[in-house]
This record gives sequence, structure tokens and C-alpha cells, in this order.
Amino acid sequence: MENQFARPDGRRCDEMRQVSFLTNFAPHATGSVLVSFGNTKVICAACLEKKVPSWMNNLETPQGWISAEYSMLPYSTLTRKPRPSMGKQDGRSVEIQRLIGRSLRAVADLSKIAGYTLWLDCDVLQADGGTRTASISGAYVAAKLAVRKLIEAGELAEDPFTDSVAAVSVGIYEGNVVLDLPYVEDSAASVDSNIVMTGSGKFVELQSTGEEATFNADELSKFIDFAKIGIENITKLQMEALA
Repeated sequence: MENQFARPDGRRCDEMRQVSFLTNFAPHATGSVLVSFGNTKVICAACLEKKVPSWMNNLETPQGWISAEYSMLPYSTLTRKPRPSMGKQDGRSVEIQRLIGRSLRAVADLSKIAGYTLWLDCDVLQADGGTRTASISGAYVAAKLAVRKLIEAGELAEDPFTDSVAAVSVGIYEGNVVLDLPYVEDSAASVDSNIVMTGSGKFVELQSTGEEATFNADELSKFIDFAKIGIENITKLQMEALA
């Protein structure tokens, strides 16, 4: 029974790890944060570039762009992770950085940064499960800090963000739905899910995969219920960090 189930770190099934946002961590970035989801730690930095992708140059209505780069530092895992070869990234990193970019663009009015690209660099300092969800949650804080500074400097006229965005993992571990999985649970989970939501409770993306297993509608519904609990917690901490 779930009420008798004990997670490796003693948390309740619907309980987050300790989450924190240490702002202005990288002083040369326009906006930055060290985000921690338990022992997972990611440096997220935001910088503005006066340039957009070439395909945007012919748009009738000028717009800007938000893009992300994601990497895991060689010493972020228990065994050294080699740096990618020049110009080559592994498929997982490409997938995650695209997810980060999509998540931030979902809550932005790109016309308000017309002619500019807002770059979000997410570098995993220490990995213990949930690096993509921590990256998305931290990237939003870094982006908001950057926008605030750019508005104060007169480089942007107004804030392009229409809502906040955060992400959290949910999965099935030893037959139980659990929230915010560390590596020991994530590596053994029969179902893995990453859910991205806005601060107002709308969904941006749901990624749910059975790892040699299946899941039913009731379990999917519970994923969403648990994710809402986690996102509300993260959103509150994001707002406190930005206050």
C-alpha cells in the first residue's frame, strides 16, 4: 500500500526535494541563478544578443527569439562525462535545450524583443535526477532578472513575459507514483514523466514514457495532480527569488 511505502530519502510521495534559487550567481551574465533541486544543481544564465535567426528576417511582424543551450559539466556525474566533440552534441542535450527554449517561448510575447535573441545557457554543475526540470525552472528566473536589468538600462521597453513557467518530474517507482525523482528513483522508475506548466496552471508540455512498462489513465491523472503540487511550490520560490 502507498501509505506504507518509504522513498529512499524519506519524503512523502507528493513531496518535493528542497528547491532553492541563488540569484546573480554568474556576475558577467545579464541575469543568472544557481538552481537546486535537492542535489541537482544547475547554473542558468541569460544574455541578450542583437541578432535573430535568419529565417525570422522576412517576417511581416518583427519578432525576437528565445533560445537555450544545455550541457552537463564533465564532473557533474559520478563518473566523468566527456565534453561533446567540436560542433557535435549528444541527442539528449539537443532534446533538452529545445525543450527549455520552447518552455520559455510559451510564456513570452516575442514581438517585445523584436530584433533580439535572449540566450539561456544552462550548465549542470551536479546531476542527481531532474536536470531538465531544474533547468527550465531556473532559466525563467535568469530570464526575468535579465529583462529587469535591460529595461532599467533602456535596452528593452517592456517585459515580454506574460506568465511564469516551471517544470517537475513525476514517475512510478516501485509501483508508486512519486514527485521529483532523484537519480536513485529515476534510474529504476518504470514510468518517467516531465511536466512543464505555467504559473497560472496551464500546460506547456507533458513527456510521459513507459520504461518497458505501461501506465493507465488513473496514474496519468495522478501524475498531473502531483505535478501541480510541485509546480505551485516551485512558482512560489521563483517569485520569492525575483521579489
